[in-house]
Amino acid sequence: MAERENRRDRRNDREEAAPEFADRLVAINRVSKTVKGGKRFGFAALVVVGDQKGRVGFGKGKAKEVPEAIRKATEQAKRSMVRVPLKDGRTLHHDMEGRHGAGKVVMRTAPEGTGIIAGGPMRAVFEMLGIKDVVSKSLGSQNPYNMIRATIDGLKKEASPRSVAARRGKKVADILRKDEAASAEA
Repeated sequence: MAERENRRDRRNDREEAAPEFADRLVAINRVSKTVKGGKRFGFAALVVVGDQKGRVGFGKGKAKEVPEAIRKATEQAKRSMVRVPLKDGRTLHHDMEGRHGAGKVVMRTAPEGTGIIAGGPMRAVFEMLGIKDVVSKSLGSQNPYNMIRATIDGLKKEASPRSVAARRGKKVADILRKDEAASAEA
């Protein structure tokens, strides 16, 4: 009896320890396959998942029913999460570009109060990531799959001053400009 309660307690602890993720449905596509008896319809879903504290992932799922496709996409997104360092928990550390196929995105840091200036799929990624201020532009492909992949590609290139300093064997103050170092110390 006591062993069963311990197992239940451990299971509850695991569920509480798992961070709560927010998800956003970006695109849903109805596809059809023509067969001898007519057409068979299926659905493809694109979902972005994040903890709004610097982790984000995306996934796609296909099924005969919409809820099942969304569930599959959400599961895949949770498995493919990446961590992105954020400056003051609200914006990017530096400007960057991301590419995937014909899709190219440009992301720039923004001062506080700017908000998220981004188009559809990119906005979903930034909101799930927890970014509050960013200016971005999508160039090339308008395909939501390629835009999200290009955005994630750019975010993977994000490097915090702390990680750059550790890689180069220097102090954070040596890496930052003088005006940024003064604000970082304060």
